[in-house]
Amino acid sequence: MAQVVVGVGGGIAAYKSCSLIRDFTEAGHHVTVIPTRSALEFIGRATFEALSGNPVHTGVFEDVPQVPHVRIGQQADLVVIAPATADLIARAVHGRADDLLTATLLTARCPVMFAPAMHTEMWEHPATVANVAALRARGTVVVEPAVGRLTGKDTGSGRLPEPGELFALASLLLERADALPRDLEGRRVVVSAGGTREPLDPVRFLGNRSSGKQGYAIARLAVQRGATVTLISGNTAGLDAPAAVEMVHVQTAEQMREAVDKHAVNAEAVIMSAAVADFRPTTVATAKIKKGADEPDVIPLTRNEDILAGLVEARRDGALPPTTAIVGFAAETGDANGDVLTHARAKLVRKGCDLLVVNPVGEGKAFEVDNNDGWLLTADGQEIALDHGSKSLMASRVLDALARLLDRPPNA
Repeated sequence: MAQVVVGVGGGIAAYKSCSLIRDFTEAGHHVTVIPTRSALEFIGRATFEALSGNPVHTGVFEDVPQVPHVRIGQQADLVVIAPATADLIARAVHGRADDLLTATLLTARCPVMFAPAMHTEMWEHPATVANVAALRARGTVVVEPAVGRLTGKDTGSGRLPEPGELFALASLLLERADALPRDLEGRRVVVSAGGTREPLDPVRFLGNRSSGKQGYAIARLAVQRGATVTLISGNTAGLDAPAAVEMVHVQTAEQMREAVDKHAVNAEAVIMSAAVADFRPTTVATAKIKKGADEPDVIPLTRNEDILAGLVEARRDGALPPTTAIVGFAAETGDANGDVLTHARAKLVRKGCDLLVVNPVGEGKAFEVDNNDGWLLTADGQEIALDHGSKSLMASRVLDALARLLDRPPNA
């Protein structure tokens, strides 16, 4: 159980902090909520106390014998500020300690994550831009806001990401404090995720068990590490789009190939984590196939193009820049011809990509679950074990390797 401090700034998005607090408490963490005085104009103290199970204070002169303005920060394992208003960010940058929350920020030596929420003009103002840069330079995580509906009729960048996404990022920081460096700043990354569906008739399709969770985690973290991300998504059973990501939705393997080819041209890295169908029905019935005399004995299949191998070939032929980093995924099982790593090594050679993420699959492994493990194989022969943990943790390890690859001098 971790000691988590949830700071709440005074903005309309404060209502989302209630779901975030519940997520932390249901995960078994001890939660201390510290709202600003203006936050209490939006959400009452009783709500925060009921959700966290702990008293809620705003000033440094409350509960004085416990010295909360020092003790809370000293004991915290994680501090999350959601929403973080422009005013609160500015006060944090200048080291103000005029309420319990800003005083706590000065004493905290754990990971600190700000989740900004404000109108687009405020987010893009040079003062806020400079303040965010200052916080990041000190090692503070400042989450990229979502793009969407703001207060009133306004729409744009500055929307608070959904509580589930903030909880995933915060939980990752508890797993790995250094998981969100800004080492992909300015990079353009394409990520594919989810499973494809190959239609058989207007009702049925051939598909697979991919949930898309791993690819979405990669896209989410790549944005927070500074990249501009295009996420090409197949079927994901309703996952929410990560904040600040360009979404492209597809259904079939052919649509996936066309989208990847289109966006890869302008990308510095392509991460193919989607579970793309190897085969599709040769013909698609225009009406539902009925049981009975007309039902087919055999459904002929046609092999789909290998998107990953096609990317490598395009790079070799000059259709993609020679510096484009290509990352593949392999869901493998052992058999009579070899174990998981044996098949993965052969696949890396056959595909020709720079990195191959290998996941052992089976009951309760890889597909439709929240955790993952496996290996990361590199073209130069390294085999890095990816310890069991959340899919966000695995995504962070994959992006570590990608950042090193992108920073490598040409022809190195």
